[in-house]
Amino acid sequence: GRARLGQVEAWVFDLDNTLYPASCDLFAQINRRINAFLSNFLGVDPAEAREVQQTYIQAHSSTLRGLMVEHGLDPEIFLDYVHAIDHSVLPESPALDRALGRIEGRKLIFTNASLSHAERVMERLGVSRHFQEVFDAAAAGYVPKPEPEAYARLVSRHRLEPRTTVLFEDIARHLKPAAALGMTTVWVRNGVDDAGADRDYIHHVADDLVAWLEAAAAERGGAGRLAPC
Repeated sequence: GRARLGQVEAWVFDLDNTLYPASCDLFAQINRRINAFLSNFLGVDPAEAREVQQTYIQAHSSTLRGLMVEHGLDPEIFLDYVHAIDHSVLPESPALDRALGRIEGRKLIFTNASLSHAERVMERLGVSRHFQEVFDAAAAGYVPKPEPEAYARLVSRHRLEPRTTVLFEDIARHLKPAAALGMTTVWVRNGVDDAGADRDYIHHVADDLVAWLEAAAAERGGAGRLAPC
């Protein structure tokens, strides 16, 4: 059976393609810069760089971690380069701002990206005021999701109680370690990851984050829990 939301104390959100729709194509810019970085750093063509990227993700959970482990790369060089993008393509989202304002509890960002990128995204969306903390790549010691160590560090640093914490993610496999800790998980389905909602570590599915949050706020104001989607 699916998990139910009880008295939630903390709402933890992934950043890219979760807080904003994948259709904004912001992450596509990042991916292009990852490819360019790999191509330049390794001296290979873009096609080979894409293969290396997939190899690193499979072996090390992220491109950055692969570069650190295999080449001893300074992570900040990579993060600064890949996040030097045009954030102006992100529209302001008054609807998300209102929805976040309606749900009670701490709100955090949990991202494999950099703090500066997260701050720019939140500023563009107009939702910065809602988030107390950003747990970024540096805070995680450059250990990326979905490595369990990253989630353990998040819980420890922010004194989270997993049983009263909800995690939102667009990449389904990134929910598995959270569910293992006892968190309630919400898969923000954006058409990129087609994992399917039948995985036992996916407790809720949100096709529209704003609508889901509005429903959660309404349920919590009433019965105090949200039935599964």
